[in-house]
Amino acid sequence: MKDTINIRWVGDMAFETEVNNHKIILDAAPQVGGKDMGPRPKPLMMVALAGCTGMDVVSILKKMRVNLEGFNVRVEGELTDEHPKHFISMHIIYEFKGKDLPMDKLTKAIELSQDTYCGVSASYRKAMKLTYEIKIVN
Repeated sequence: MKDTINIRWVGDMAFETEVNNHKIILDAAPQVGGKDMGPRPKPLMMVALAGCTGMDVVSILKKMRVNLEGFNVRVEGELTDEHPKHFISMHIIYEFKGKDLPMDKLTKAIELSQDTYCGVSASYRKAMKLTYEIKIVN
């Protein structure tokens, strides 16, 4: 199996791509020659991780018949100070909202995502440290 994307330069520091029939513009900040017309590439790496594991967790918890009132995934990434600046770690914070949520099932869903299903986690784990925590919010 092979995935391919194409990204087209649209001027200055901006690029446009199409992913799953959705257009995305990436751009740089004005101080480095961009016009801030879209996100930077590195934060999208965190979006990919949050989306991948978030979708897994929701799907697994549905199968476990866990009813959520709300769910949020935050990712904190730590970058190197020197160039090429790259992530050396990412920390995932899973925030669940609901009544009488079974911690064992939440943990199991996250572990299944991290260890078995999330391809983004599997790729990133080879390049950096990945950690997570669970929070129940009211």
